[in-house]
Amino acid sequence: MSEVLSSYWYFAAERQHVYHARLRGEPGPWTDDPVISRFRFTNAYRAADRVSQDLIRVAYEGSQNAADVVLRVMLFRFFNKPSTWEALESRFDEITADSFDVDTFSGVLDLLLARGERVYSAAYIVPPPPFGAARKHRNHLLLIEHMMRSGVVAQVEAAKSLREVFETIASYPSLGPFLSYQLAIDLNYTSVIDFDENDFVVPGPGARSGVAKCFPDLNGASAEDVIRWMVDTQEDQFDQNGIQFSDLFGRALTLIDCQNLFCETDKYARVMHPHIRGVGGRSRIKQQFAPHGLPATPFFPPKWGINERASADLAEPAVTA
Repeated sequence: MSEVLSSYWYFAAERQHVYHARLRGEPGPWTDDPVISRFRFTNAYRAADRVSQDLIRVAYEGSQNAADVVLRVMLFRFFNKPSTWEALESRFDEITADSFDVDTFSGVLDLLLARGERVYSAAYIVPPPPFGAARKHRNHLLLIEHMMRSGVVAQVEAAKSLREVFETIASYPSLGPFLSYQLAIDLNYTSVIDFDENDFVVPGPGARSGVAKCFPDLNGASAEDVIRWMVDTQEDQFDQNGIQFSDLFGRALTLIDCQNLFCETDKYARVMHPHIRGVGGRSRIKQQFAPHGLPATPFFPPKWGINERASADLAEPAVTA
């Protein structure tokens, strides 16, 4: 293992410190770390990220019929841009499986593009599926229609594990391993399914690079094994590094979180440990950090049982030195 491993745990704790400080409404700067204060990083917990927060609210606001929930999750995540969802919702009011129509939904997105607005987030893009439409967004709507008509809802409901949900999604065109895993996690936030996030993980390219920087010689272990080891030993490793970690209102880091943290550590190490190479050879961090107002009061899947704790913690006055 390399010096980057200590930075992994430091980064997780410091990024989480920034998250809690911003939630409490404390004035910036929220960290003395020059890299974290300058560049944009995701939260230590995936579910706490702004867009994931929007998705969780979309999943729980409205009909809890399984088909409606699955449709909303796919429609939101394929574009991954809250303003796109808001434009669709303002046009159609309640978005349901029965009301979903490729032509009319595509028409709304056509108008956004005609006004020069973007309909996709740059965070990650679902490759255009091969349905023959001239516009990418229409092909994605056709993919959603195909998935709904071919029984994806029943397959997800019948799944016996998070891996089965992942395999179901991965069977559809253009949804590779990384995106299929991300969608499986999104669906697992909802009321449709409820699997342990520690059941299964699929490392993305950035996470694999982060693993390589932390563990230059894996000795035959897989990236999946390493991520699971990080989850299992997190408390011991925070203690060994003398780091106080403020978790997510009583929820420990899970496989998806530690996977994401490897990706963010890969970026962090480009500046803090430039001599240690990962996978792909990237040497710069592109996105600068720019706060967009105070974060909203967090809302997590109610089945996690942490919303009450979050509300209570945020109601307590901040401790000042």
